[in-house]
Amino acid sequence: MIERKLESELEAHLGAKEISLIVGPRQAGKTTLMKFLEGKLKVRGERTVFFNLDIEGDRRHFSSQEEFLEKVRLEIGNQKGYVFIDEIQRKENAGLFLKGLYDRGLPYKFVVSGSGSLELKEKIKESLVGRKRIFELDTITFEEFVNFKTDYKYRDKLDDFFKVERNKTMYLLKEYLSYGGYPRIVLSETHNEKLSVIEEIFSSYIDKDIKEFIRSRRVNVYADLVRLMSVRLGSLTNLSELSSILGVSLPTLKSYLWYAEKTFIIRKVSPFYKNRTKELTRSPIYYFVDIGLRNFGTGKFGRLIHPEDLAMPFQNLVFNILREKIKRSGAQIHFWRTKDGAEVDFVLLTGEGVVPVEVKVQEFKKPKVTRSLRIFIKKYNPSRALVVSLTSIKPITVHNTQVFFISVFDLLGFSPDQLLYG
Repeated sequence: MIERKLESELEAHLGAKEISLIVGPRQAGKTTLMKFLEGKLKVRGERTVFFNLDIEGDRRHFSSQEEFLEKVRLEIGNQKGYVFIDEIQRKENAGLFLKGLYDRGLPYKFVVSGSGSLELKEKIKESLVGRKRIFELDTITFEEFVNFKTDYKYRDKLDDFFKVERNKTMYLLKEYLSYGGYPRIVLSETHNEKLSVIEEIFSSYIDKDIKEFIRSRRVNVYADLVRLMSVRLGSLTNLSELSSILGVSLPTLKSYLWYAEKTFIIRKVSPFYKNRTKELTRSPIYYFVDIGLRNFGTGKFGRLIHPEDLAMPFQNLVFNILREKIKRSGAQIHFWRTKDGAEVDFVLLTGEGVVPVEVKVQEFKKPKVTRSLRIFIKKYNPSRALVVSLTSIKPITVHNTQVFFISVFDLLGFSPDQLLYG
């Protein structure tokens, strides 16, 4: 099993009465993680029962709360026990169903997962206020990937590994940027095996999730949208242009993008601005939850041959790391662009100010600050700015702003406070 950082958080929450609600992309490892937790509970002598709503034999027990509880009592009795429910989004009115179970004051702890957040974060959100805690499980992170690939020998000293094993580190980085982090792909050994897996993951996502959600025969248009977004990774999104290319109405396009977000394919980043006349204020940009799926959409899955092929996957990786770092800090992540072409890849917005972040997939020998970053610094006077690349060098000062040149490997070791406040 590939160790997941979320495991310890989930295990700690098993003692809470709240429903533990695990959401994330299809085939990100939710079922495996739940089975692992169930196995730990069984070793401790706890009573457990596991349901998977993708399995017809399990699904038939969900026709009513009473019928479901009859099955639970049959398996673990009326005493304390743990009830695991996988793929809850298959259940109609799942939120009300879980709310009714929770409000009965049963002696059971519920651990529930779903591949999409359509049910879990929208309808269930209203029903389960104060009754659940959401845990988001993405595909394998770069840190989890490196630990797995090095047999967990350096789990407590990855910083040292990155410094000492430079060649191995760069090899692993390129492999991750090429193939992404779906567990089955990480575990597959050959390129052809990995390609077969990503094709199956994408077709399964379209057939099992999207056909059900959009209830339309035009799922091929939705698939084309995902491919188009993969080519336009990190670019401004012109909705009118996209709707014209795909041959769908603007409302339909907006709903498709919404579905892609809520099923953990892409994530939207909105612009940062203070001056409406000079800075872009409306068009968002999108990044992919999994870099490998993005590469599959461009036709370059596992085939990042040229140096320029690495630029956007690397920027996507930095976005994913930044997002993970700030998710419980209250900070926000934006981008900045002006109408005359100046741009900063990311702007971290905190209650105390902003931290601009530039991303460059290169090895710096000496400090170099782009014209765009200088413009941003002069305009907003942040106390610090970050340039994330493949190497770290000494910081410099630009207009009273300290500009730190750090490697993506340094970034992995940053705490939220280090990232946001120094």
